[in-house]
Amino acid sequence: MSKLLVENKDIAVPGEVLAEGMDNLPGPGTYRDGEKIRASGLGLVQIEGRAIKLINLSGKYIPKNGDTIIGKVEDITFSGWRIETNSAYSAMLSMKDATSDYIARGADLTQYYNLGDYVVCKIVNVTSQKLVDVSMKGPGLRGLKGGRVFSVNTHKVPRIIGKQGSMIGMIKNATDCRIIVGQNGWVWIDGEPDKELLAIKTIKKIEEESHLSGLTEQIKSFLEKETGKKIEEARGNYNGL
Repeated sequence: MSKLLVENKDIAVPGEVLAEGMDNLPGPGTYRDGEKIRASGLGLVQIEGRAIKLINLSGKYIPKNGDTIIGKVEDITFSGWRIETNSAYSAMLSMKDATSDYIARGADLTQYYNLGDYVVCKIVNVTSQKLVDVSMKGPGLRGLKGGRVFSVNTHKVPRIIGKQGSMIGMIKNATDCRIIVGQNGWVWIDGEPDKELLAIKTIKKIEEESHLSGLTEQIKSFLEKETGKKIEEARGNYNGL
């Protein structure tokens, strides 16, 4: 007797049994093991008729309540903005969570945030169906003007920030750039073009070498060589903003 063991949009881990029996068909990201269908990696279950597929989530961000992220406006609805989160799930930013202003029904919401705009926001709710709500009410939460946004592996974000913000603070001091690291792996940098490039190069270096011991000292030496000045290690409570 065939049995489906997961639901659409469930998150599956490598080797997890998704279905038993021969009624279902393995799609991309899954494989048949006798009478079982298993996940070949970490992914989001997608059921299409009899086929079971997996959308790869390896290195991708999974939204968590309380995370501060950088999002991108991908759609504007009658009640707010749909925000791209660098994950398999988009988020909703309602008018009441975007601003303290009174917004009349039918108002032009592009006067606040337009398609393609980046915002710093906080995840305030994630349902069991992975419906995500974000808010821009809180210290440091705002729209981003200028600068550039690039992505890093979300698993490397803690290493990029460093203990109490030591690593990212050192990069800020060395490059005179404003930098925000979202917990969803999007990073915003604003500064002089050549210094932005140095900051990006440094962050990418940390991402690639995060497994090495003594990384902070290596990055310090790298920045001193690139800038020609002595770099002091930064200390302080860094909250991503």
